[in-house]
Amino acid sequence: MARALELFRPVAALVPSVRRADRAVPFGQRVLYTGMSVSVLLVCSHLPLYGVRYSPTGADPLYWVRTLLASNRGTLMELGVAPVVTAGTLMQLLTASKLLGRADPADRELLDAARKALAMAIAAGEAAAHVLLGMYGGVGAISGALIVLQLFSASLVVIFLDDLLDKGYGLRGASAISLLGATNTCGKVVWQVFSPVTVNAGRGPEFEGLALAVVHHAVVRADKARALLATLLRRHLPNMMSLLGTCVVLLAAVFLEGFRVLLPLRSRDARGRRATFPIKLLYNSTMPIVLHSAAVSALYMVSQLLHYSRYGGSVLARLLGTWREASYAAVPVGGLAYYVTPPSDVAADPLHAVTYAALLLTSCALLSQAWAAASGSSARDVARQLADQRLAMPGTRDAAIHSQLSRYIPMAAALGGLCVGALTILADITGAIGSGTGILLAATAVYNLVDNFQSRRE
Repeated sequence: MARALELFRPVAALVPSVRRADRAVPFGQRVLYTGMSVSVLLVCSHLPLYGVRYSPTGADPLYWVRTLLASNRGTLMELGVAPVVTAGTLMQLLTASKLLGRADPADRELLDAARKALAMAIAAGEAAAHVLLGMYGGVGAISGALIVLQLFSASLVVIFLDDLLDKGYGLRGASAISLLGATNTCGKVVWQVFSPVTVNAGRGPEFEGLALAVVHHAVVRADKARALLATLLRRHLPNMMSLLGTCVVLLAAVFLEGFRVLLPLRSRDARGRRATFPIKLLYNSTMPIVLHSAAVSALYMVSQLLHYSRYGGSVLARLLGTWREASYAAVPVGGLAYYVTPPSDVAADPLHAVTYAALLLTSCALLSQAWAAASGSSARDVARQLADQRLAMPGTRDAAIHSQLSRYIPMAAALGGLCVGALTILADITGAIGSGTGILLAATAVYNLVDNFQSRRE
């Protein structure tokens, strides 16, 4: 075990932890735990922070990262899953690079404690940064400390629930990260379809929700056909194109999640024992677009910091991005930040659309292959794991399994990244409700939950 991991041993006993289930938890209890976790996360996502006084209608400096982090502005889920995701990614990379040992069960428990301790430290740092950088306006020392305590406590809840679901008490494939992202995206879809809020976009008062707007115009307007067509194709409010785009991306993501190749395996010890190893088309699931979105979010933050500093006119600042203030957030209008942002109108700037699509597809393909190597799921790693389990492919020598896996896994990783990128582009261009990243995360979470129920029924 690496010496660096020993540094976390004194704090391991202080970190909140759930004992791993020593036997199979009944399916009904796992459904109950998962449902309770979703309920707690939903409450935290809508419970406002106490002591915060600011206008929620102003520009949001973190607008571009809210979907990725499952964050809701001004609520207990202001930090979202950022501390858990950041800590988990760092520990994954450190483990894959052999800087941390993971030789026996005791080391795995210590590694898990180190991940949670790192997530708690990141949560405390981010909460303090939100207050010190003026995210909530001018607050006193006591109010600032209270806000930090609320944000840190909410992050502890996320860490605990993620640990609970990961230790065998939740449905397979369910985690606090995926559940929070899925509930946020699904909540946005439901709200955009059934929102009772009325707005006036120049055609008189109308409902924000598409379904209510269609019913209202069908009853009130005299020229019903024209009114319905205008409602379905309206701009700046949810319309039929955005709803259809959302449904198409969801269905396509679910279909691709189930597409896989099954490699037959045989046991080298037990004669007659057969097994299969599935290689999914989306080999790394939605991880490529998550990594891409994280990189783009970091670019946005650095670019905005430079743009609004005294170095805003420098060549580097203009190269990274120039920004314009909008009602909801600062919007990139030039530089690299502009070309990695989804185009609002493809016909108005086709160069922007082509560049955005090329950068996104290339990034997702490369990141998918890199993550397969870093996460221990490359062809060499899988071959080693199968050899440890005394499994081999029928009719081949034991050494041939690596060459067979090398034919499928790198190609699946690259094609999976391209498919995820293409679905994201489709969602962004059609104006799908939420973002492409959020829809893909929700589709993956829902697919895993449905797969659990189908496996149980079979």
